[in-house]
This record gives sequence, structure tokens and C-alpha cells, in this order.
Amino acid sequence: MPELVKLNAQNLRSCAKNLHIGDKILLSGYVYTARDAAHKRIAALLDSGEPTPFPIENAVIYYAGPTPSPPGKPVGACGPTTSGRMDPYAPRLLDLGLAAMIGKGERSQAVRDAIVRNQAVYLCAVGGAGALAARCIKDLQVIAFEDLGCESVKKLYIEDFPLVVCNDAEGGDIFSQGRSQYAR
Repeated sequence: MPELVKLNAQNLRSCAKNLHIGDKILLSGYVYTARDAAHKRIAALLDSGEPTPFPIENAVIYYAGPTPSPPGKPVGACGPTTSGRMDPYAPRLLDLGLAAMIGKGERSQAVRDAIVRNQAVYLCAVGGAGALAARCIKDLQVIAFEDLGCESVKKLYIEDFPLVVCNDAEGGDIFSQGRSQYAR
């Protein structure tokens, strides 16, 4: 792939098999925020057969809890949270058709296996740069669990959000590869 690729979130599923760890992308389109508490509630909805706040199939979840917006902006800071906290929920969502997850940090073997099994992808955003990430967010709507505050589920419209592929559909894992290269 070229050094920097522009992709649309709604087409990410069809592109996932062509993405490889280390690829840098600029993602545009709709994504949904969900952190620990929201994932727990989504799992409860699935367990009870109730509809989820957004269609899981082909969706992209951004593990983030945006801060309140300053005047004239759709959002304050919106950096990624540690993805490992969502690992108990991710395989199930991937098996239901989730196309991608955005966060920071390493994923469990169960999540990596589910990414491969479902031809999905895990993308990393730069941690500690929430104010810069917010520049790419053009619209924000709270769509579920408003009582969770910054951890409510939100629908974001993003433009050219910079990300790196960290786990790909072929089983590539940038974290283990990086450790291996460093050990040499």
C-alpha cells in the first residue's frame, strides 16, 4: 500500500484484507465511541435480545470518551483510551460483524484471533493528543446511555483522522513485531 491511504469508515470492511500492520491511514466517515461502561451495557442488550444503539455490522468503534465541547466546536479533546479494557467484549462484537476498532495499546490473543477470523482490523490513534484528534471531528451526536456522560455512546463524523494499522486481518501484530525487532 502507499505510505498514506485515505479510507472511508463505511467501506473499511472491504478494505481490511488489503491493510497491513504499519500502514498509515486517514479515516473519514461515521464512527461510534464506546468505552468500558458502554460496552458492558451493549453486552447486556445483546444478552437480552434487545437492539444495540447502532448497527454493529460494518461499524467502527472508537474507544474514546470525548470531553465537552468549547463554544463553536463539536467536541473538546477526544483521544483514545486503552483498548485492552474492551477485550472481554471485542470478540463477540467482531463475530457480529464489527469492521474495526480504534484505540491505543496491545490487544489480547482472543481479540487478535477474532480480527483474523472476521477479516477486521485494529487501528491505533496517538495517545495523549486528544486536542489534536478533536480537530478531525466535524460532528458529534449522543445516541445512547447519556447518563454515562463522556462515556456515553456517540456518533462522530470524522475527516482525515490519522491512524496506524496495529492488528491486521492476516494476524499481523505491530506490538509483538516491534518487540521482536527491538530484541534483535
